[in-house]
Amino acid sequence: MRLVCGLGLVACVLAAADEKAAAPSCGLAPGWTQDGPSRFFTSDNLYEYMDGNSEGYFAYNFQTMRGVTCKQGETTFVIDISDMGDADNAYGWFSATRDPRQPEYKVGTGGQIVPRRLIFAKGQYYAEIAANPEGDYTAPLKQWAAALDKIIEGGTALPPALAWFPTEGQQSLKLSPTSVLGLRALKRGYVAQYEYGKAFVILEDTPDSAGAVMRQLRERFAENTPAKLGDEAFQTSDKYLGKLCFIRKGRYIAGYSITADNMDPVALSAQLAGKIK
Repeated sequence: MRLVCGLGLVACVLAAADEKAAAPSCGLAPGWTQDGPSRFFTSDNLYEYMDGNSEGYFAYNFQTMRGVTCKQGETTFVIDISDMGDADNAYGWFSATRDPRQPEYKVGTGGQIVPRRLIFAKGQYYAEIAANPEGDYTAPLKQWAAALDKIIEGGTALPPALAWFPTEGQQSLKLSPTSVLGLRALKRGYVAQYEYGKAFVILEDTPDSAGAVMRQLRERFAENTPAKLGDEAFQTSDKYLGKLCFIRKGRYIAGYSITADNMDPVALSAQLAGKIK
């Protein structure tokens, strides 16, 4: 990819550093050669590369993708690294694409290797390899996982929000990229499923934007009761979502949607909000 530095030396240097950090190369592993040109995609043309199946990437805030196809004998590895904007989205997309029936593989923040596929998240990046033809490529995929892990910048700690949710009775925990609980106002957040309902933490950019969301929620649930929790809070109920509690703490909105009769959403939400830092 050729860089145009018309906006100044600093911008050019930053762009070049980003390109180097997140661009795969066939020379990263011995015995592999490049097959065809390197790839670069943005949200404007990713759908062409994905044959129209790019909606999932866009839902998790896709920014750019850099890729290359590498060959060794008759084996082809299609290698792509996507910038998902931040670590929450990168790990969220990994969680959405991994096979829950298969174990994770320790690389980056979290990864998985199956016979013909490698995926993992690290920092704001999501890396993936698709192998052809049919066969078990576990050994070379592990080699490539280590190689890509070295060039991708970013931390390997799990998103902090994952540690806020109670683990007892937890059935699933994922980042919902849109319409959390089916509510348009809740644009992005983590949702944990339990037998008695759902816990959620909404990720807003600022306390002001979180406050605006709380006002929308109060309009949506006109019959509500204020609660003295966090920066502001209220409880309400809904025909489909059951008993609800929403607490704003800074830029986060936390709470529970409870469908069981013997559970208190306010007490549970207070415990959840208390873990947010």
